[in-house]
Order: sequence, then structure tokens, then C-alpha cells
Amino acid sequence: MPNDDASDYSDLIQQAESIKVKIQGILQDAPNKVVTASAGGGAVHVSANGLNQIVAIKLDRQVVNPDDIEMLTDLIIAASNQALADAQAMINEEMAQLSKRMTEPVAKLPR
Repeated sequence: MPNDDASDYSDLIQQAESIKVKIQGILQDAPNKVVTASAGGGAVHVSANGLNQIVAIKLDRQVVNPDDIEMLTDLIIAASNQALADAQAMINEEMAQLSKRMTEPVAKLPR
């Protein structure tokens, strides 16, 4: 029986190493994973990457009104906040998938 326990722990250690490599991969790929959010009916588009960095802003010419900078500012803020939230959710989902894989073998360990 002790060999079975040792095998379970060995499997767990191997799985932990595999998950560590996958986490490193997620973090390494994060700058290249981009989400885009919009505001003002698509007049403002903001893109953010997996590091929660704004990487692009696109404005429709119709929304650029020198007499109403406040509206443009509000639209940029709204789209930026949504893009950053979406980027964080994207990374959180990838990490959650890995943590699910990790809890399965832990539940099988002897107590």
C-alpha cells in the first residue's frame, strides 16, 4: 500500500510541474492575447491585452467633436474600463481551468 501512496504523490508532483509550465505559458502569451470593447454604439473601440494594458484606441470620426470633449472622454473611459475587465476575465478563466485540473488529483490523495 505505501507504494500506491508514493505513486499518488509522484503523480501529483508531476501534475503540479505541468501546471506550472502551463501558467508560465499563459503569462508569456498574455501580451499577445487581446480583447476589444466598444462604447457609444461602436463609436469608440478600445483594445487591451492579457497584461491589462491598453494597446489600441479607435475613434469614429463622428464622435470627435471639439465642442463636446466630455462625451468623447466618457466614451473612452467606458470602453477602456470594459476592455480591461474583459482582459482580466480572459486571464482569470484560463487560470481557473488550470486550478480545476489541479484540485482533481488532490481529492484522490489518501487522508
